[in-house]
Amino acid sequence: MTTSTQITKRWHFYSGKSSPAELKGCLVFAGTSYPELCKETAGYLGADLAKIKLGRFKDGEKSIELIDEVESKRVFIIQPICRSNSGSINDALVELLLMISCMRRAAAKSVTAIIPYFGYARQDKKLVSGVPISASDVAHLLASVGVTRVVCIDLHCGQIQGFFPPHVPCDNISAGSIGAAFFAEMDLVNPVVVSPDAGGVSRAKEFRSTLEAMGHQGKTGLAMIVKQRRAASDIERMDLVGSVEGSDCIIVDDMTDTSGTLCLAAEMLTKHGAKRVFAFCTHGVLSPPADERIRSSTLEQLVIANTVPLPPVFQTDPILAKKVVILSLAPLIAETVRRLATCQPLHNNPKARL
Repeated sequence: MTTSTQITKRWHFYSGKSSPAELKGCLVFAGTSYPELCKETAGYLGADLAKIKLGRFKDGEKSIELIDEVESKRVFIIQPICRSNSGSINDALVELLLMISCMRRAAAKSVTAIIPYFGYARQDKKLVSGVPISASDVAHLLASVGVTRVVCIDLHCGQIQGFFPPHVPCDNISAGSIGAAFFAEMDLVNPVVVSPDAGGVSRAKEFRSTLEAMGHQGKTGLAMIVKQRRAASDIERMDLVGSVEGSDCIIVDDMTDTSGTLCLAAEMLTKHGAKRVFAFCTHGVLSPPADERIRSSTLEQLVIANTVPLPPVFQTDPILAKKVVILSLAPLIAETVRRLATCQPLHNNPKARL
């Protein structure tokens, strides 16, 4: 049994394939960190990926050679900054930087970087002296090589948009609406949306609003878990604010890495009488020992988006393959490219925005 990518039963934020006229003068390129997502996006967009030769020199340096002509073209590059089978997170970042630079030196009219997962986003402030603000540094690197616009999905902190200079707009697209639509199509009992920490309450509220707008009006509760930490990765105590007894709970967060907090939260909700516990996390980084924790957790299902490649163990382990559901964002990314190509706003409808 292997984990498969799913989509919602009906389209909520996708208006279909683009016409040749809509994509006239536009080219879409794929990096090597997640080629499957790029190909799937191109399929929903209704366009072939532009041709580029990406490889390595014998010493490990990145090798890039354009095959398609980009002069005076509007270029879109899809590349999550993440680890993959082809390299590390740093390989993905350097490749993206060199691709942008290559396009600009080849006289592309504009270069839009679509970054489903923005690596280094968690290093967005200085908690102690003597450390970098890496998210800001990555933003400066992207701007320095000539990127025209950046589109991200569920940045760890919205303030990262402000790390880019004014002449490089950064859009933060929410995948929460897609996740809420997915859960709205399920048979939920007294659903309660749970924020795993105080900082995620606004995200949980937005998720609940979408869930209610799609069929659970007046039936969806909200709860929050308050954590007290000894250290950055050491939780001393967790307290629940709100009632979850007899309810199907949905923990909503932007990402899960080692899944320690997520599994502790699921266990806590179960002890407080939750009927079933689900989770929606946009970015399923799932570093070890996430597999062991999720396998033995009380989670009914963990729903993640395909912003980063799924680790091999989650594709082969039968228990994990049943517990982990991958929700495709390819239609959302394709719609984003179409709107940018046709100069349409990304957030024109508050009730059905990207």
